[in-house]
Amino acid sequence: MPRASEMKSWSISAGRVFGVELRVHLTFLALLLFIWVTQSVGLGPSGPWRGLALVALVFVSVLLHEFGHVLMAVRAGVPVKSIILLPIGGITLAENGPESMTRNGTLVGEGGTWQHDVRIAGAGPLVNIFIALIAGSIFLALAPGIGLWTRPLVHSGSLLRSFVWINLFLAGFNLLPAYPMDGGRVLRALFSRRTDIVHATRRAVTIGQGFAVLFMFIGMVWNVWLTLIGLCLFAGAQLEERSIVFQTVMEKVCMEDVMLTDFATLSPADTLEDALHKAVHSLQDDFPVVRGSDMVGVVSRQKILEALRAYGNGYVQSVMNRVYEVAQRQESLASAFRKVTRHRLTIIPVVEDQRLIGIVTLQNVMHSMALLAETRKLHRAALNH
Repeated sequence: MPRASEMKSWSISAGRVFGVELRVHLTFLALLLFIWVTQSVGLGPSGPWRGLALVALVFVSVLLHEFGHVLMAVRAGVPVKSIILLPIGGITLAENGPESMTRNGTLVGEGGTWQHDVRIAGAGPLVNIFIALIAGSIFLALAPGIGLWTRPLVHSGSLLRSFVWINLFLAGFNLLPAYPMDGGRVLRALFSRRTDIVHATRRAVTIGQGFAVLFMFIGMVWNVWLTLIGLCLFAGAQLEERSIVFQTVMEKVCMEDVMLTDFATLSPADTLEDALHKAVHSLQDDFPVVRGSDMVGVVSRQKILEALRAYGNGYVQSVMNRVYEVAQRQESLASAFRKVTRHRLTIIPVVEDQRLIGIVTLQNVMHSMALLAETRKLHRAALNH
């Protein structure tokens, strides 16, 4: 999906927590670095360490916020693949890709029903509010001198007070009805009760972009941070809209609309040198491996090259991947992409009556969809005339 690939390309892995991949977006790293630099000034030798501690509190608060979404998503039956932390919160990517659930053939949001979407979106802010209330109560009981209401509310000079207010600010900001914030996701879920997810998303995006423009204007005269937040909101809303529109198009496109029907195959008895020779004369990067009329595996050009370099000449059957998925010609492209994502495949063979009739690869699908869109546009223009 566009959103996932664009976000992942600008993020780095920070390990796995409870089986969920944790990724940190470069913009979030830049925010943490800015907090550390600005909050380390004027506190003497302990300044850098206190600044680092404040950064850690911000990071942990955002992470706990996102795990609130994860736990509720898992309860709703949506396995979570990864979390990408951003300056305005984070993105939780489901196992089958974002916005990938369907209900009766109609695209819906993350949880499968609008009630699930509301619960998932609301879980993050509720976690932050819960943490703030518990932490605030403990701190007031054990350390009443922290000055919970003393300004500045967030400062490295008072880490206990800062932890409480970081969580409150994070919850309050995310509850704004500004898509793609959590409040905006709740708003979209409510809109989706009476309209399809694309129109619901566009309405929520319009409201979210209104908030973004408001933040940018206020930031110009009051606080530059509001301008930066507005820019992040505006860009995030656009990415979300593009993602949902692209997903909807994919639900309507069948495999037979974009599959390659003129393609090369390999035999498990082919040598790697013969296979590479065929690959040189083909535009394909991935090949079905066929024995007689039966498909027995898939192999990539890269895998052939790696095997030749490592072990010398051998046979295709020794390097082919025997784990693969197939699709039917009338199956939606979105369904096939979910299979690709689930098993990290690069090729989906298309079959009919157990006979291989075409292939769809990551390499060709975007090109094919662009041509398909242009063809349909020309066809509509011809009908209008």
